[in-house]
Amino acid sequence: MSSMFSAKPRGRPVDRLSLIHRHLHNRPIVEINTPFSTERISQPSEDIPWLPPTRASSEFLPPLQSRSIVKMSQQPEHPTLLIPGPIEFDDAVLQSMSHYSESHVGPAFVATFGETLSMLRKLFQTTNEKSQPFVISGSGTLGWDLVAANLVEPGDEVLVLHTGYFADSFADCFEVYKAKPTQLKAPIGDRPQLDEIEKVLKEKKYRAITVTHVDTSTGVLSEIKALSELVHRVSPDTLVVVDAVCSVGSEEIQFDNWNLDVVLTASQKGIGCPAGLSIMMVSDRAIERFKARKTPPGSYFASFKNWLPIMQSYEAKKPAYFATPSPQLIHALHTSLTQILSRPLEERFAAHKKVSQQVKDHVSKLGLKQLASKPENQANGMTAIYLPEGVTPPDVLPLLAKKGVVFAGGLHKQIAQRYIRFGHMGVSVVDDQRRGDIKKALDALDASIAEVKSS
Repeated sequence: MSSMFSAKPRGRPVDRLSLIHRHLHNRPIVEINTPFSTERISQPSEDIPWLPPTRASSEFLPPLQSRSIVKMSQQPEHPTLLIPGPIEFDDAVLQSMSHYSESHVGPAFVATFGETLSMLRKLFQTTNEKSQPFVISGSGTLGWDLVAANLVEPGDEVLVLHTGYFADSFADCFEVYKAKPTQLKAPIGDRPQLDEIEKVLKEKKYRAITVTHVDTSTGVLSEIKALSELVHRVSPDTLVVVDAVCSVGSEEIQFDNWNLDVVLTASQKGIGCPAGLSIMMVSDRAIERFKARKTPPGSYFASFKNWLPIMQSYEAKKPAYFATPSPQLIHALHTSLTQILSRPLEERFAAHKKVSQQVKDHVSKLGLKQLASKPENQANGMTAIYLPEGVTPPDVLPLLAKKGVVFAGGLHKQIAQRYIRFGHMGVSVVDDQRRGDIKKALDALDASIAEVKSS
């Protein structure tokens, strides 16, 4: 046999395992701009109560004495998920996911999808019939592509207001579509000030300005109303784009009154629906800007040319097709929106503010600080908490998990090992009296911090 087919020595099994282990090491070999690369080193990998994905039988569970999880509603026992999304889900929302299979162009589903789109108008607080809601299978990240592919063209200048990790990523997305993003940054835990923004807007013409309403990496809340007023006064042709993935459902947004052009979000956070839907409200001004493009959209799947007639048809209760939606997720979203809109939105936002203040007061009493140190910068749906000096997320997160609570590790790559993130939104807030999620989380935080300090 020719030498080119000769097998090379394979080496000992332990050597091969060593090579494999190198690829599984906790620290990324090459730094990449994803939450996973910066957050995974903070997540506990041991001592977390675990449930198999398809069975909840006790034969798969750790011994009872080694886990601390609470029966919640009719769902299988599991640790309380209090990260900044996905969040805990209501039983009725999850039950909607078990809807029998149906045609995505059949009359029953078309009616449900149409009602869902109409309900989104109420959630975003718009009565302008020329504005358009979109619901497309994908994550919140797809919203960036929809903006960059349709509302800016190659060479266009875009001003990206930076309050954390997600501004970096939105800027990266614009660069993929050959736009020219300029980031206006603030110190960690703060946000760009209006006078700074005004100065930059006067220096050149920007096609769009983007702002992260709540940056999940820092818990910083941006002021949208005053920002939009500034943009319309100083640079009226600039589109106002709001990344509201971590704010819709827990922070007030008035699409019409604040003169917004795009608000993009996702299903799994304040809206309280399982992940998998990219949700967006687009103004008539933005749609007209799209129609006046000189170049075709830079994407096929994310093209308004393909999706706009589909959304208009579904909302008119008429079947249409471009790409197959997820009927089960649409049913879940319909149920979640029905619940949200069953009470005045003001009550929902007030509940989130009340619980947020409770959490933040408790954190302060523990002697801990927030990344967002100024009250006006603090989100109502999450809190980013600095740990005591010398304490890292891997010291605290496993202790919380043992007590049946899951928080998130740090995400901002400059300080990821110094803080943790507590998500408090959705049913954990509006149904707190029955569920007790917030008290359980604060008690677990107390005990875990005390345990770390005494060790």
